[in-house]
Amino acid sequence: MDKADMQITSSLRSPPAAPKNRRLVLLAYECLCTFEFGTAVEAFGRADDVFGHPLYDLSVASVEEGVFGAQGGVRLVVDGGLELLEDAGTIVIPGWRSVTAPASEALITALQKAHQNGTRIVSICAGSFVLGEAGLLNGKRATAHWNSTEILAERFPQAQVEHGMIYVDEGSIITSAGGAAGVDLCLHLIRRDYGIDVANRTARRMVTPPLREGSQAQLIQQPVPQRRNYSLAPLLDDLRNNLNAPMVIEQLARQAGMSRRTFIRRFHDATGTSPGEWLLGIRLEKACAMLENNALSIDQVAEQAGFGSPEALRHHFRQRFNTTPTKWRKAFNERLVMG
Repeated sequence: MDKADMQITSSLRSPPAAPKNRRLVLLAYECLCTFEFGTAVEAFGRADDVFGHPLYDLSVASVEEGVFGAQGGVRLVVDGGLELLEDAGTIVIPGWRSVTAPASEALITALQKAHQNGTRIVSICAGSFVLGEAGLLNGKRATAHWNSTEILAERFPQAQVEHGMIYVDEGSIITSAGGAAGVDLCLHLIRRDYGIDVANRTARRMVTPPLREGSQAQLIQQPVPQRRNYSLAPLLDDLRNNLNAPMVIEQLARQAGMSRRTFIRRFHDATGTSPGEWLLGIRLEKACAMLENNALSIDQVAEQAGFGSPEALRHHFRQRFNTTPTKWRKAFNERLVMG
C-alpha cells in the first residue's frame, strides 16, 4: 500500500460527516416494490462496518393504515403513517405500484409540505411518477426506468426527463432508474453525505461497484463479455492502479488483443461509456477521496489522481461538479463539523 492509500485508509477512523438531519423515512405502500425497498434498507438501515451504527436514523412510513401487502406475498407492519414525514431530513420513495396508479391526496400533500420545509426527496424507479403528481419535478431534470421515461415525459411535460441516465441529482430532488440503478442512487447519496470512503465501504458490504456516474447509460448491450479472452477486467484494474499513465487507445487495444474499433465498442459494452470518460470518472473519484482526507495539497491531489496539474483538476471539477477542489474539501469539512 503506497503512502496516498495509507492516508486514505486512515480517514476511515475519523468520525463520519453527517447530513444536518440524519432522519431518513422510507415510504411503504400497498403492493410495495420489495426489491427497491430492500435496496434502500440495505444501504441506509444496516450498521456501518467501522462506526458500528447505521449512517441514518431510518424509519418506515406507510401510505395505508395497518398491515398491508407487498409484492411476493409479504405482509408488512411499519413504524407509522405519513406523520413521520414531517421531521424527516430525507424521504425515499422506493418505486410505486404502477405508473398509472395515482398517489393519494394525503401523500401528495405530505410530500409537498416536506419539500417546502427543505426535506430532500429521493425516488427509485416509478417513484418519479409520485413526485410528478406532487408537482415536484416541474422545471427539474428527472429519470425513471427506461421503459417508462416516455410516459413520464408525456404526463409531466414541465419536467426535463433524462431518458438514458441511471440517476439524476437536482439537489433536493433525486431520481433514479429501476433495479440496480437504485443501488447506484443510494451509494451516491451516501457519498454526497459522508464522503467516498464511507460510500465505498457500503459498496463493499453490498458487493457492488462503488461508483457509476449518473450519466451512465441505463441499457448496456453486453455487460458480461461472451468470451473469456475478451474480459477487460485486468486492463481496467491496471488503469485504476496507474492513473498517471497516459491513455493510448491503440496500446490498450493491443493489450486486449483487439483492433482499435473493436476495443472501443467492447469497452462501451462493458462500462456503458467511452475509455476517456471512464478514466476521468476514476480520476475524479480518487481526487475526491484525497480531498476529503485533508492530508494532501491541491497540487499533490492533482498529481496523484492523474490530472497532471491543479489547473486541469479545477477544470474538471467545474465541468463535472460545478465547484472547485477547495470548495469541495471545505464543504466536506463543514459536514464533518456538523456531524
